[in-house]
Amino acid sequence: MNHNTYRRLAALLAVPALLFTAACGGDDDKNSDSADGVARIEGTFGQKPEISDPKDTEPTEKTVVETVSAGKGKTVEASDFVRLDWSLVKWGEEQELGGTWATAAGKNPRPQSVAQLGKEGGQLPPKVLDALKGKKVGSRTLVQGTAGDLIGPGLNPASGVTEKDVLVWVVDTVAAAPVDAKAEAEGEQAAVEDGLPEVKAPSQKAATITVPKGVKAPKELQDQVLIKGDGKKVEAGQGLIAQYTGVKWEDGKKFDSSWDHGGATAFQIGTGSVVAGWDQGLVGKNVGDRVLLVIPPSLGYGANPSSELAKNTLVFVVDILGTV
Repeated sequence: MNHNTYRRLAALLAVPALLFTAACGGDDDKNSDSADGVARIEGTFGQKPEISDPKDTEPTEKTVVETVSAGKGKTVEASDFVRLDWSLVKWGEEQELGGTWATAAGKNPRPQSVAQLGKEGGQLPPKVLDALKGKKVGSRTLVQGTAGDLIGPGLNPASGVTEKDVLVWVVDTVAAAPVDAKAEAEGEQAAVEDGLPEVKAPSQKAATITVPKGVKAPKELQDQVLIKGDGKKVEAGQGLIAQYTGVKWEDGKKFDSSWDHGGATAFQIGTGSVVAGWDQGLVGKNVGDRVLLVIPPSLGYGANPSSELAKNTLVFVVDILGTV
């Protein structure tokens, strides 16, 4: 999602601006306790893992993918959306470089990562995500290799990690779901309420949102369900899979749409991972809903003066396609 509709979760990833590239090869699953040169993992799925290096052992030179513990949920398929917990360390150092567990204290639900296999731009390198393919939900997976192999030539030198440094990811697959990238809300669209923007949503295209002339932007969050879905209610902490289009109230210009970036996208809802207007306006809605949101700056980017959208009232049309 462009223009920081996601609040960048950079604080979770202490290695700044890692540019993830490359694709994953397939390594055989092993028990992490039995392999020389592979980090040892203690702890159970759903709890922060303890990652340690075997004493007096050099890390293996090849990239390793191991199932630390196998789950019993659905098998993760290529292009599935997934919700994950993860931890990242560098071989030989105890300090965590990044992960979701650092945000656990005092937050319920707490932030997790939501991503799509085969798609770049998330917090985890595509090669690490691809290692989850074929695993079952509920599995804990270790991915170990050099930064040069797992991240690729886009590794940022300012991160303090070199191409030869060995990195260890431990990833818990919390949930997974397939959704067609071209899916959209279906049904008859209701007329918008007085004073709200008109919405035309042609199939397979970004919605056309027309802001009413001469009407001042509302100072409070406005939301209206334009198409009523019959799916389950969206709960805080879930990954929400959606199509969306966003325009600025002030000039009516589109600033972003999922349709411009390959279709359906996903993000965690109700944990501060997106702007507050999304959290407040979409939690409790139903899968299958098309929702019109009008978000004042205070619930958008008003708290971030450096954002080009800091002073704008944002208007979104969101099709809720599923949850993960």
